[in-house]
Amino acid sequence: MTNLSPKTDAPAPPTSPRVPVSFRQAVLEQLTACKDEPQGLSLQALMSKMPEVPKRSAQRWLAVMVDAGWLGISGRARATRYHLRDDLRQPGLYPVPARQALNETASAMLVMREPEASLAEIPLSTRARDTLKLVSQPLSQRQKVTYNPKLLEEYEPNVTAYLPADLCERLLAQGRVYADAKPAGTYARELANRLLIDLAWNSSRLEGNTYSLLETDRLLSMDVVADNQSALDTQMILNHKIAIEFMLENAAQIGFTRFTILNLHAMLSDNLLADPSACGALRKKPVFIGQSSFTPANTPQQIQEWFDLFLAKAGAIDNPFEQALFTLVHLPYLQPFEDVNKRTARLAANIGLFEHNLCPLSFVDMPQVRYVQAMLGIYELGRIDLLRDLFVWAYLRSCARYNNYLQVVSAPDPLRMKYRSLIQATVAHVVTTPLSKTQAIAHIRNQAQTHVEPDDQARFIEVVETQLMSLHEGNMARYGVKPAQFAAWLRGWI
Repeated sequence: MTNLSPKTDAPAPPTSPRVPVSFRQAVLEQLTACKDEPQGLSLQALMSKMPEVPKRSAQRWLAVMVDAGWLGISGRARATRYHLRDDLRQPGLYPVPARQALNETASAMLVMREPEASLAEIPLSTRARDTLKLVSQPLSQRQKVTYNPKLLEEYEPNVTAYLPADLCERLLAQGRVYADAKPAGTYARELANRLLIDLAWNSSRLEGNTYSLLETDRLLSMDVVADNQSALDTQMILNHKIAIEFMLENAAQIGFTRFTILNLHAMLSDNLLADPSACGALRKKPVFIGQSSFTPANTPQQIQEWFDLFLAKAGAIDNPFEQALFTLVHLPYLQPFEDVNKRTARLAANIGLFEHNLCPLSFVDMPQVRYVQAMLGIYELGRIDLLRDLFVWAYLRSCARYNNYLQVVSAPDPLRMKYRSLIQATVAHVVTTPLSKTQAIAHIRNQAQTHVEPDDQARFIEVVETQLMSLHEGNMARYGVKPAQFAAWLRGWI
């Protein structure tokens, strides 16, 4: 194995857990191969190879890499260029090929939690695969388009069907909890603690948030801000908590009304927009979608008319699964707000599910890259097939997440089987030592960095954290934990 430890005056590798491995690899590989550009590459040039990455996320991650000493920077504003530090070009410090080197140093730079499933695990229809191929082309080859209101106007509630009837029946069979009628929101409130963490974490993760699952649990349950996390990421998760609690407390009253959607947006965007008055208000200024050929509608009067039409049609849809998918398609496509449109859509997609006491959609394991590609399919092509396939898969995963309540047996997790002994040993060490949550986070990351293959590290961390959060007196014995040890660990589990 190549030794990449810093030499003499070379900067140490970054320890901030903020930059996704895939993004860091892509950036360093591009700059390593950039022999014809001694001044480095612009943000636009770097992102041309990564069209799925949101612009603001890329800017934040590049800043972390600069602060950590891996990148140099020159110029300002649009003239900003990124380049490899000269001392990192020395033989032995940054050998080529970059991907091999970075895989070996990934333990020093472990970052954002990637979802459990590989992209290949998500079944896609032929048309969805065609959509995926089209949106994966370089941005320069994708035709420029604007918002097409016909996609909304031609949709007829309970006539048009994004989801075939047999597929809705399959989702209902997995998502139905009670045989008899219960007050709206009963099931969601029974799941409240678990759902709050899952939905807040997964929805935030899809925006590039780098909190871990256990760090999210500490933030939401004890108001403890994780070390080395940005104020933006912390605020994003806290906003999700407020919005989800609003939905849980008012499940019987909320619906697809202006009050509900505008206030959901206000809660989710609080302290995140430059103009505070934009929180919960339809936009009156143009917006642009980074790394997309799509330009949203920019006439305020039209935005308001189409927003009202969206509300009317969404509220008229009888089937809660169709209603959820309709929301995930049309709210982000219209972009009625200056920002935080997708987050608002992800929570609003649960309105009908809460009302009918169905398993909620928590976006568990949803790959960020595939979600972005599905949205590009809507923005640029007006195609919902890729998002539909992803929605169905994600909903079934959410059902499996809550199988204790649904009495459904889920398929064995291949990663848990692969690292069974290591997972057991890691959980046992945390409990029997015992470690606090802060200590546990550090230990779990160290175990992943030391013993787990780079591509599996992020998922390994999520699995161990989930096992610890699910530990109770009825399942502790499988980790070799005794009652007295479990009780002692619980006392210090803060």
